Amino acid sequence: MTPDHFVLFAQPWWVNLCLLVPLICYAFWRRAGLAIPRQVLLYSALFGLAFGFVEASVVVYIRAAVGMLPGFNGTLGDVIRESAPLYRQPLAVHQLPPALLSLETLREPATIIMLVSVALLAASKRRERWAMFLWCFAWWDLAYYAGLWATVRWPQSMQSPDVLFLIPEPWLAQVWFPILVSGLTLLEVAFASRRQAEPGTFTALAAADAGNQMPADAILTRTN
Repeated sequence: MTPDHFVLFAQPWWVNLCLLVPLICYAFWRRAGLAIPRQVLLYSALFGLAFGFVEASVVVYIRAAVGMLPGFNGTLGDVIRESAPLYRQPLAVHQLPPALLSLETLREPATIIMLVSVALLAASKRRERWAMFLWCFAWWDLAYYAGLWATVRWPQSMQSPDVLFLIPEPWLAQVWFPILVSGLTLLEVAFASRRQAEPGTFTALAAADAGNQMPADAILTRTN
């Protein structure tokens, strides 16, 4: 893959299935919605944004540590000016020393565990927890690319090639692919949560979350 050549499919082939995840999830969410308060969405989004910038910073640190970041002894302006023309993310991964590559491989599941932990704390039901994981992951992913662009001016375009993950083998795709998946995820979680919060809608799920102890056959479902 080259920055000036559009590539439709990610590699290996099964990476392309990620595009179906937000679509399939929304098919399950759209009728009943998601019982996620707006404050929870806001605070978890802030976590995802901050965590994504931390992830981008780690990538910059690693490149500086192995001598692959020109200008790092100066200001960020020096880094942007000197490293932007040379920055190639997939190339950087393959040039890492074995020790750092092993740490990167271990850091990936640690990242997922952190995102899962936030989702478990943010919601009590399985469908909302899964939605919160996807929500945090999407913000983290977008903030990662924004952080790298702000510091080293990469990616140069949506067609820049990237290594998304290393486990179980390198996931290769152009930058537009993860950004599209993350963008769809955010839209669908936000929309499904808004449907649950629409005024005039009263469901058994909303009653349970409010602590209503009425029998199930006494709960009416009404939509204006």
